Amino acid sequence: MNNITELEHVTHALKLTGIAPRIETWLQDAAKQEWDYAEFLFRILNDELDTRKEKRCESSIRTARFPFIKTLNSFDFDYQKSIDAKQIKEFAKARWVANGDNIIFLGPPGVGKTHLAVALGIEAIKQGYKTLFITAQALLTTLAKAHSENRLDEKLKYICQAKLLIIDEIGYIPFDRQGANLFFQLIAKRYEKGSLILTSNQPYASWGDIFGDRVIATAILDRLLHHSITVNIKGDSYRLKEKLKAGLLSKNHTQQ
Repeated sequence: MNNITELEHVTHALKLTGIAPRIETWLQDAAKQEWDYAEFLFRILNDELDTRKEKRCESSIRTARFPFIKTLNSFDFDYQKSIDAKQIKEFAKARWVANGDNIIFLGPPGVGKTHLAVALGIEAIKQGYKTLFITAQALLTTLAKAHSENRLDEKLKYICQAKLLIIDEIGYIPFDRQGANLFFQLIAKRYEKGSLILTSNQPYASWGDIFGDRVIATAILDRLLHHSITVNIKGDSYRLKEKLKAGLLSKNHTQQ
């Protein structure tokens, strides 16, 4: 009997997909390092656990519907001096998600708000938190459709299953009255139950105009800001970074 072949069959049968392709390597390492049975068993099972966590993370990232994959390591903190890198890296520990707090990124287009939102969403997934990404416009379309089909409660329940909900680009397109009311219902339903990351190109003083109703805007902000941290980003657009470096565009032009 070929023991390695039999072991491979057994690991496959038990769906130990992390161990199966490396069983011979594990046996060789055990012999070289003179591991006892307990050490060998711990190492291969721990490796299997890491493999499963990685696969769950990859699956969760796909279902989160991020528009792209960006990490904190790829964010140029030196370019955006207004951002406290230590604060953002502290956010990556996701303790704020466990507490049901919110993070709101405010700043002009192109300064990295969505990059940071996606990166923190990925870090939350690594910590085991279900995450969902959606633009404000797509969210309104989804909620309006559910409302017209008498499925609003069902849709709100589905969206609120995510421990972390990321809503991108608030303020780029104004809300109509129905949209503002639907958005308020979502915020009210998640209040103190789930965390949010919001990005907006508009200061809070302009949210009355975004939602077309200062009363609704105040009610939304009242719930959002109760347990939240606001990060104001001031700086040049990353999209213009290479042009600026090449001297093809002046900083004065970007500020016009």
